[in-house]
This record gives sequence, structure tokens and C-alpha cells, in this order.
Amino acid sequence: MRTVWRQTRSFSAPVRLLMINQFAINLAFYMLMPYLAAHLAGPLGLAAWAVGLVLGVRNFSQQGMFLIGGTLADRLGYKAPIMAGCLLRTVGFGLLGWVDNLPALIAASAATGFAGALFNPAVRAYLAAEAGERRVDAFATFNVHYQAGMLLGPLVGLALLAADFRLVCTVAAVLFAALTVLQWRALPARHGEPAVAAPPSVLGQWRTVMSNRPFLLFAVAMTGSYVLTFQVYLALPLAAGQALGARGTWATSGLFVVSAAVAVAGQLRLTGWAKRRWDPAQALVRGLAAMGLAFLPLALTPPGARAGVVLALVAAVSLLAVGGAVVYPFEMDTVVSLSGNRLVATHYGLYNTVSGLGITLGNLATGALWDFAVRHDALWLTWSALTATGLVCASSVAALARSGRLTARREPELVAA
Repeated sequence: MRTVWRQTRSFSAPVRLLMINQFAINLAFYMLMPYLAAHLAGPLGLAAWAVGLVLGVRNFSQQGMFLIGGTLADRLGYKAPIMAGCLLRTVGFGLLGWVDNLPALIAASAATGFAGALFNPAVRAYLAAEAGERRVDAFATFNVHYQAGMLLGPLVGLALLAADFRLVCTVAAVLFAALTVLQWRALPARHGEPAVAAPPSVLGQWRTVMSNRPFLLFAVAMTGSYVLTFQVYLALPLAAGQALGARGTWATSGLFVVSAAVAVAGQLRLTGWAKRRWDPAQALVRGLAAMGLAFLPLALTPPGARAGVVLALVAAVSLLAVGGAVVYPFEMDTVVSLSGNRLVATHYGLYNTVSGLGITLGNLATGALWDFAVRHDALWLTWSALTATGLVCASSVAALARSGRLTARREPELVAA
């Protein structure tokens, strides 16, 4: 932890504040969200379709609105959307604990999702602008704080849940309220690099980003990595439940802990090691390949071998976390490079939207393939398909690098509406 602390202190005050903010954001988010479905179905007695609707609205309002959040950040500056997102999540999380009718719960869920769409692109664009030439190191350190919040949040939430779910929501809301005040008082206003000629409208801003073909190709090529990462929530818990029955829930919790712990403990070392040996494109390709190969042990393990499945699950989540830790800082840096350092937040917003769409389609395909594999006693099909997804992503990024499409752009061509 001393290494993380020294690395964090080596950045400017705004960068340090953004990292602390992200830790607190994830701490508050993950102390509540893992237990929301049980609260809706249990004490509130909502039907399963209503629970799915509330959770789905949150996901849609975040993934579908990232482009809006990034656009606002580039037009208004980065500080305002960050503060607005934290304030909106204060309201949303507070409502989730104190309302009990479906329309109000949907409104609260939509507010929490749109809040993420507001501050996520703005935070990453601010971090990239403030870190300058140290973007890769900044994003690596940022990810340590991000994962630490994910690691501690469910544990804090579980402790508070022993008292009352309303207490969980109230504490989470108070944390976001404190973040809003802290950023208002301490975070300097910051805009992106000025363009040669500002886009005349929001549509012109979007067309500028949409005309950036190398960026779009990179975004599409990277969607598979998000599908693979999401399997910690889908395929791996399904495998744990099938192998261990009722104990699968505890095993799934353990997998989350292992994933976050690997990222927290290894992120800075992995980033430094990769920087010394590879260029950014090589780091991306090798990290993506590792993420795909993470599922190979499960493909080679007989489903009936409980101990073997458990070991394969631990190996899978560990290698997936290692690959993701290698990829993340270079991925975030590449987005900035491909943007030409202009309209960075809008590029991040569209990038997240493309990734969200990829996750949705990828999860549908993975779920359908899982059902097919279970019926035909051929789970190796699911794991092989996920391995192939990672290797295809790696090959696609390698092809983009060979064609010169991953080289930094000087300036995006601004397109009039």
C-alpha cells in the first residue's frame, strides 16, 4: 500500500482528488447495489419482473446516456458534470432506501444511472488532461482506487445491512453528498484542450467524433474485453453454482474478492512491467489475449470435478484480472491519443456507450450458449467461445496497430452540423 500511496502523492492535487473521489464513489455504489435486488424482492415484495425493470432502468440510463454526459463535459467543462452526477446519485440513493412504490423506485434507479453517465466520462477526461504525459501511470493508479472501492463496498454494505437497508442507502447518499461538497470546494474548474473552431452544435460535436474512423474501429475491437470482464457476474457464478450448489453463492463472493484483490495488489507492478517491455499496442494485445486464455482452464476441466472446477474458477478470475489490469491504462490512454486530445469526454462517452451495447449483446449470446451447453452436457463450448472472443479482440487490435490506425491523431476534423 505504501507504493500506491507514494504513486498517488506523485500526482497533482486535482488528480489525487479524482482518485479519492473514485474510491468513495465505488465504495458507496457497491455497498448498496449488490443488495438492492434482495431488498426489492424481499421487504418490498416486488415481482421478479418489477425487480428486473428497476435494475434494467438503472443500467440503461447509464449506458445509454454516456454520450450525453461526455458531450456536456466537453461543452460545460469537467467539474460541473462531476458535481451534478454526485448530487444526482445522492438523491437517487436516498430515494432507493425510503420509497416503496414502483414509479418512485424507477425514478430513483434512473437517477442513479444517469448520474454515472454524467461523471464517468468527465472524470476520465479530467484525469487525462491533468496527468499529461503521465496518463498511463495516472490511469493505473486510478484503477487501484477504483478496484479498492469495489472490494470494500460490499463488505461495508453487509455490515450496515445487519441494521437496516435504509441505513445502507442513507450512508451511501451521505457519502455522495460529501463528495459533491468536496468537489465544489476543492476541485478546480477544468476544460479540455480548445479546438481550432468549436463545433457549432451538439450534432456537430457528435459528427466530429463519429467521423473519427480509427477511434470507432478501436471501440468496436475492444467490446469483447468488456464482455469477458462481465463474466465475473454471469458465467463464472453460474459455473460456481452448478459445481457447488448452495455454496456457489459464497464461492461467487470469493471470486469478487480475488478479482479486486489481484487488481489492487498488482496494478502498478503490472503497468510498470508492461511499460518497460512493450509499446501500448503490444500491451493491449497481450492483455486481451490473457483475458481470453483465462477461460481455457474451465474448458479443460471436467464439470463433475468439484475441486478442479474451483481451482479453474480461481485461475480464471485471477488471469482475467491480470489481463484487465494490463489493458486498462493503455486502453484509456489510446482513447485520448485517437481523439487528438480534442473532445476527449465525448470520445469517452461514445466509447462507453459502444462498450455497454457490446456487453448487452455479449451477455445475451453467452446466456443462450450456456443454456445450449447445459442441455447438451458441453460446457466447454461456452468457455471456448469466451476464449475465442479474447483472441479475436487481441487479433483485431493487432491488425489496427499494424495498419497504423492506433497512432495518435494531431486534431480531429471538426464537422459542422
